[in-house]
Amino acid sequence: MTFDRVIASLAIPADARVDRRVPKKLLVEQGAPTAADKRQIQDGVEEIGWVAALKPTNIAVPAFRDDIREYLEIAVVTAAFRASAKPARILELVHRAIPYPLVLVAAHGETVTMSLAHKRWSQGEKGKIVIEDVFRTIAFRPDIPTAQERSFLTSLAISLLPSDNLFALYQGWIDCVAAFEASQITGKFALPESTDQAASVRDSLNVHADLQNKLGVLRSQAKKEKQIKRRVELNLEIKRLESELTAAKAAL
Repeated sequence: MTFDRVIASLAIPADARVDRRVPKKLLVEQGAPTAADKRQIQDGVEEIGWVAALKPTNIAVPAFRDDIREYLEIAVVTAAFRASAKPARILELVHRAIPYPLVLVAAHGETVTMSLAHKRWSQGEKGKIVIEDVFRTIAFRPDIPTAQERSFLTSLAISLLPSDNLFALYQGWIDCVAAFEASQITGKFALPESTDQAASVRDSLNVHADLQNKLGVLRSQAKKEKQIKRRVELNLEIKRLESELTAAKAAL
């Protein structure tokens, strides 16, 4: 399958492999809050596979518990999407449907995305688990990877990630995804050297994305604007944001 190379890059111990299909019915029942979401899963998902269950007993990484979350295992899951699928929404629905933190590798045609999302206890409903932000790579082809994509794949091996506990391990994968996203801007893949640097990279990525969105809106407005004074104002604002964008790139 298209995602085989990504799964191989994780270097999952044989004892942790499950290799079972997950019924779409489970996703529909557990992760689709609306009729539209149910249709997205039914029409957009070809198949779901449970690849592995990473536990303290099979990867020698302790469980994690605090007042916010409990990580007893990490599930590695694959999803094959049909051509008509809307991947972004379906990825979120899959993360919501399965109670464990997921390493979700999804194939859409010849391309693959990898996504992760921390989970925590709901503050409003006792016993319920909710997801936080979904971190996902751009779609890429692991069979013909670029230099940055090769470096990203190499970084994913479980043995190379933090082993303090399952939360730290999972965060290590998120940091790999953030480094991969940053490499699409800088042209160079580099893993953060500390938790502070990792947080800084994520913040800079958010700022960079926000500035790009604002610039897109302003450039569109400037192109349509007929009043010279207003066009000058928009162009000045564009230059200011471009300067901020350069600074955000430098922070990566």
